[in-house]
Formats: sequence, structure tokens, C-alpha cells
Amino acid sequence: MILDTSAIVAIVSREPDAARFEHELAGAETVQLSAATLLEATMVVEGRGGPRAEARLARLLGDLAAEVCPVTQQTVRIAQAGWRRFGKGRHKAGLNFGDCFAYALAIERDEPLLFKGDDFAQTDVKRAL
Repeated sequence: MILDTSAIVAIVSREPDAARFEHELAGAETVQLSAATLLEATMVVEGRGGPRAEARLARLLGDLAAEVCPVTQQTVRIAQAGWRRFGKGRHKAGLNFGDCFAYALAIERDEPLLFKGDDFAQTDVKRAL
């Protein structure tokens, strides 16, 4: 399973639907996220909640034994194609920079993507929920 920033933020920020995402992750064989997603998630959670929130993020990823995947040339090519098809201002999915890397990793690894919202639901990515 591939993690998007939106699902990470929901859990770390203890949003009302956090348990739904935690339950889905508990059943996952593997959990992966793009290095770009990790940076984006860090920026969001630490920006909202400071160092304690970043510590919760680190603990979550450690508990999940999440693999942080490097951004390769192939990943970038898939992200570019995803942006061209589903990017903000081009498609109603409106994928932003960070979304494109979560999308690319899910496509590259042929894994479902765990996300919050309806942006990715309007793409061709496999959904975890």
C-alpha cells in the first residue's frame, strides 16, 4: 500500500476519520511512501503542530515499518505523465506537486493508494479504500 500525505495528516493530526485510515494500514502487508511525500507530510504536520507533531509522524512511520522510496527518473516520468493527465488546472482531480509523487509511486509499484478526499478517486490509480 502506498501512503499519500492526506492520509498521513489525518492520522497524525487525529482527524475524525483517522481510525478508518489506521484500520486500513493495519491490514497492509507493506506500506510505502515517496521521499517527496515524506517531505510534504513533514512540512504539513510540523507546520500545523510543531515538533511534537513531527515526532508523531516519525513514530507512525516507524510503527508501520514504512519504506521511504527514492524518487527515481522513472518515478519522475510517471509523475510528469500524471500531472499532464490529472494535474491542477488540467483536470478536475487537480493533483498538486506532492500528489503527483504519491500517484507515480502507486502506478510504478502497482499498489493501492491510501488517501483522503476525492482527488485521486478521479484518476486511474488503485484505491486502498
